[in-house]
Amino acid sequence: MSLITTEEAKAYLRVDSSMDDGLIDSLLHSAEKLSCDVARMSAAEWNAVCTDETITIRSKELDEAETAQLKVLLKASVFYCLGYLYEHREEADHHDLVMTLRNLLSSVREGVF
Repeated sequence: MSLITTEEAKAYLRVDSSMDDGLIDSLLHSAEKLSCDVARMSAAEWNAVCTDETITIRSKELDEAETAQLKVLLKASVFYCLGYLYEHREEADHHDLVMTLRNLLSSVREGVF
């Protein structure tokens, strides 16, 4: 299940033609997977966010306001990652991308010691 549709992704990237739809879908999937991984969310948690189910993150059920904030944050992360991967598809610095996502998603990430 996707948090962002192909149409939303194309609008964000300012792509009008359907020529790059396959590439955009592939990059969108990668951006969502990377955002999910960096946020240290399980697939079930990510799917709950995408389907508007009751969201439980690390045994804490989120209220409506927390859910809305989480969705905005995750969408921003996916859009950023998608834009970066699309614009830098030939010379992407994945370390910089991951470090930016870690900073962006720091409020969601579970601390691991």
